[in-house]
Amino acid sequence: MTASLTFFPVSNGDMVLMCLDNGQRILIDINIRGKADDDDDDTPDVAEDLRSRLERDNQGRLYVDAFLVSHPHSDHVAGLRNHFHLGPPDSWDEDDDKILIREMWSSPVVFRRAGANGESLCEDAKAWQKEARRRVALFRENGFSTGEGDRILIMGEDIDGKTDDILDIVIKRDETIDACNRVEDGSFQGRLLAPLPPIDDDDEETLRHNQSSVIIRFSLRGGGISDRCRFLTGGDAEVAIWNRLWNLHKAERADWFTYDIMETPHHCSWRSLSFDRWSEMGEAVKVDPDARSALSQTRKGAIIVASCKPIKADDDNPPHERAKREYVDILDDDADRFFCTDEYWNDKKVALEFEVKSNGIVRKIGKASALAAPALGISATASQARPHGTGHGGK
Repeated sequence: MTASLTFFPVSNGDMVLMCLDNGQRILIDINIRGKADDDDDDTPDVAEDLRSRLERDNQGRLYVDAFLVSHPHSDHVAGLRNHFHLGPPDSWDEDDDKILIREMWSSPVVFRRAGANGESLCEDAKAWQKEARRRVALFRENGFSTGEGDRILIMGEDIDGKTDDILDIVIKRDETIDACNRVEDGSFQGRLLAPLPPIDDDDEETLRHNQSSVIIRFSLRGGGISDRCRFLTGGDAEVAIWNRLWNLHKAERADWFTYDIMETPHHCSWRSLSFDRWSEMGEAVKVDPDARSALSQTRKGAIIVASCKPIKADDDNPPHERAKREYVDILDDDADRFFCTDEYWNDKKVALEFEVKSNGIVRKIGKASALAAPALGISATASQARPHGTGHGGK
């Protein structure tokens, strides 16, 4: 199977389906809006598109092999209860025909910080949290005998030793994820970069207010070649988090940030690139150099995707036109390698999809747009770092 990344048009939200070359599928966030079910509404029906890309198991259930929620904001988990089966897999109902989650990837620290901000979790986020707790309890009781539909991986250690007794299913910060649904075959690797631990109480508040999220740099095999595509995704993480990550790793591990495809954090928000407020300073704002460095470690021919509504030159944030300009600058001013998911949908009427092949990354042209635009390819030298980069020797 050809590995691929599909970015669904969900306006200001995230929803990415990562297909591995072994046939497994990893879903990162969802924003399945209810109005998409209205035939009179032109909101893209991303749920139906997703279902068309999944397979059924021997019991007739559609499934994803793994599902990561980067953080509990509604635009990253909306539609969970309506479209995904929650609870014991044996209770799956054919009439409802919801999607089975074989393995959850979740971060209790990120959920805890969202609640500490005084935010009230949306009902879908509460449902995710409840299901995660059910699966953790099963692991505590049964260990690795838990089956598909009951499995979970924890992204980052929880506070006060709350995960010390289940470290076998905890991915610690800076460690790698090498298996999806307990299948380890070299098809991918994920480096967990965040959530970050606090330095002190003040730092904990900083992490909360900068939209603490799970940040992972994936490496995908394509065409039988390992590390053919590196994909950086970071939820809504804002400037202080990227600043700190870069200062933690720039001396010896800057390569951990290199990418062929990056999804802009927080829907192309200005607040992921700068401590300055656009509403107060306008064009006098300055980009934080350390956050920018973390987000600019491109490999040759890299692509940046903004999962957001159309980007306009106004004060709306996110998305922000000034942030787009900075990302295009990161791409050596090659605007053809910057994509906005909603703009792409409005033009092509298909989701934005990239295939990972032995000779590089190619934008897949759907039927609706087969005659509208050429494929965008990355050459077979995609693994070579840019001159200002940090090399490409490790994962």
